[in-house]
Amino acid sequence: MHDLDFPQLDSVETIEAQFEKHGYICSREIATAVFLAFKLRKPILVEGPPGVGKTELAKTSATLLDLPLIRLQCYEGLDEAKALYEWKYGKQLLYTQVLKEKLGDVLQGARGLAESMEKLHQFGDIFYSPDFLEPRPLLKAMQQEGGAILLIDEVDKSDYEFESLLLEILSDYQISIPEIGTVKARTSPMVFLTSNNTRDISDALKRRCLHLYIPFPTVDLEERIVSSRVPEISDDLRHQLVAFVHSLRELDLKKSPAISETIDWAKSLLLLHAEQLDENLIRDTLNVLLKYQDDIEASTEQLRGLLPVR
Repeated sequence: MHDLDFPQLDSVETIEAQFEKHGYICSREIATAVFLAFKLRKPILVEGPPGVGKTELAKTSATLLDLPLIRLQCYEGLDEAKALYEWKYGKQLLYTQVLKEKLGDVLQGARGLAESMEKLHQFGDIFYSPDFLEPRPLLKAMQQEGGAILLIDEVDKSDYEFESLLLEILSDYQISIPEIGTVKARTSPMVFLTSNNTRDISDALKRRCLHLYIPFPTVDLEERIVSSRVPEISDDLRHQLVAFVHSLRELDLKKSPAISETIDWAKSLLLLHAEQLDENLIRDTLNVLLKYQDDIEASTEQLRGLLPVR
């Protein structure tokens, strides 16, 4: 098994600079976690509220390193057939039909039941060979000769049984397939697991990962993010909209606006040719930031107090 080797990940400072070039403005903590995960060959478990850039971290890493991004979206009931592998039953059935037609040739020369069964067993083993194996994301990531970024997204939505399935993979970058044996990664992938904290992740899984928590960004960091993603926006309007978003996050809302929604709002304000925030403009566009009507109504009632002072 080979390990990845990339100059883009040689230092924390290099990672910060390279990520910024690709439009991902990250904190020192994020860059340090990526650096250590790469050097230690350990997965990163990235936790935090929805929309703070957990999935985007893996996507940017794949773009930066020019590696395939292989994504496994987790959900309740996810099993090894969808995550690891399954057998190509249609192909096996087709070959069985062909074998049935050639059965006389296959058994030619066999003496008695024992010899006939032995010859048939030889063909049975062929049906459970790599030629009949359909790799799913976890196995596919380990089959990449030049390495890959494996994103196991929203692992907290899966069952504890699925976490147990991950333990061997994340410890030794290998998979046990009963019919074939142990399959080792050709090149160890770089693994990102994300969680929105809807449930606790098991201690066994956490022990195998570096932990990174991404909170909502500070005002300064969010301004840098908006400036990177929406460079056309004026400094004044950017200050105002970021300050307003941070005021919203202090309210008791069902879903606080995420960074992605801040960026969408900045783009929306540009399309509306806005130069300053005012009550009417915010009322008209609040649905871009907030996804629940109760949140919109609660925010509207306190709108004057939330407006940034100019």
